[in-house]
Amino acid sequence: MVKKKQAKTGKRTWRYLLGALFLALLMAAAGLWAVKTALVQPLAVGEEGLRFEVASGSNLSRALRQLQERGVLKWPRLVLAYAYWQGETAIHAGEYLLPRGSNAMDLVARLNRGDVTRYRLTLVEGWTFRQALEQVRAGRNIATSSAGSSVESAARALGFEDGSAEGWIFPDTYIYRSGTTDIELLRQAHQRMQRVLDEEWRGRAENLPYHSPYEALIMASLVEKETGQPSERSEIAGVFVRRLGRGMRLQTDPAVIYGLGETFDGNLTRAHLRQPTPYNTYVIDGLPPTPIALPGREAIRAALNPKAGNSLYFVGKGDGSHHFSATLAEHNRAVREYQLKRRADYRSSPGRSSPAEGD
Repeated sequence: MVKKKQAKTGKRTWRYLLGALFLALLMAAAGLWAVKTALVQPLAVGEEGLRFEVASGSNLSRALRQLQERGVLKWPRLVLAYAYWQGETAIHAGEYLLPRGSNAMDLVARLNRGDVTRYRLTLVEGWTFRQALEQVRAGRNIATSSAGSSVESAARALGFEDGSAEGWIFPDTYIYRSGTTDIELLRQAHQRMQRVLDEEWRGRAENLPYHSPYEALIMASLVEKETGQPSERSEIAGVFVRRLGRGMRLQTDPAVIYGLGETFDGNLTRAHLRQPTPYNTYVIDGLPPTPIALPGREAIRAALNPKAGNSLYFVGKGDGSHHFSATLAEHNRAVREYQLKRRADYRSSPGRSSPAEGD
């Protein structure tokens, strides 16, 4: 009897154990299903996807909770456990875009890789530093700073104690992350200009009238503003270099216009050419004191490798190109042909193709 009772008790125990094991397996399966569901089902990001910001200093747990609060994520702790299991708990600050159909595994991977949204901003050859600063501060998701609130303060933030950074920003297209400050992007453009100027200076021609790379930068800005024709840059640089070598004034209108500042109304007159300013190259000898615009690499290269020849004058034809002359008599004939006989509605483009008038 005792043995029969023990046998029955043993069978009941096994049934309980088997039942408990089955229940545990069932619960484990349910748990795995829940985990899988939490990880692979599409997140509630809407038709256009979801843009969200991860603040600097944030961590994955905090970012997941914020997404839960926005109704995007249901089980942040399960997702966090998955990230630890994958070894992908590190995240990067910035703005992210989760496209439609993304799941929690995609989210963890993007945060870990730092797949932040990037923006493009273009600075154009021939712009002034003021125009470049305005463009940067207007850039999408650029963090504007008090240091970038004026031309002078921005220049000082870049290390120019005299408050002038004219010419020192390289015109190019820049890629940046959300939250980049205006000064950070300008500093990147300034460092790029330093590298480009150094590279081109090392490849300069011999016997140039520059005492420093900065003087070459000034010349490059004049070349940049004088023509929009790439093929003319080195020839215009050649004219300016030869004039300097002969002690002739540069007589370049864009420098005069720059010196007039905001008082210039678009109509350059003879009175303007006689008005004394540090940038009036009809009045001063040599180069102006600073660049007058942002020169591109080709303008810098032209200033450092001017075209050989005998031309000392050039005049705009009205189509963006120029006529080059070796003598004043030839130049005066070109002036009569292209300037004095032009249509009444003719307007040159001083910023890109205005003439450097002769003596």
